[in-house]
Amino acid sequence: MPTLEATFENITEEDTRDGFRLWLTSSPVSFFPVTILQNGVKITNEPPKGLRDNLLRCYSTYDPNSFEECRKPREWRRLLFGLSFFHASIQERKKYGPLGWNNPYEFSMSDLSISMS
Repeated sequence: MPTLEATFENITEEDTRDGFRLWLTSSPVSFFPVTILQNGVKITNEPPKGLRDNLLRCYSTYDPNSFEECRKPREWRRLLFGLSFFHASIQERKKYGPLGWNNPYEFSMSDLSISMS
């Protein structure tokens, strides 16, 4: 992190192009350089609150044409609902931490899209 901070402080407008943007992603940690946080724009992506909102988010990412392209649309919709419900349950369950779970489970939107394939 000290190397990142030093590199960030050495960036000047004269050395960069007009369209230059620096994108950083990080998990919340206490040792992240404060100067980068103060000089940057922060964007957070939080999961929806509640099972219903999680299901709506899942369904908003689906391509409506995929329902028509399937040879068995009724079975596909049921399978998709079960997969979406599982995804929403895992996302909702995360807020309780390890309570009642032996292992933390990750099931992100990319996992959901791969499961649909």
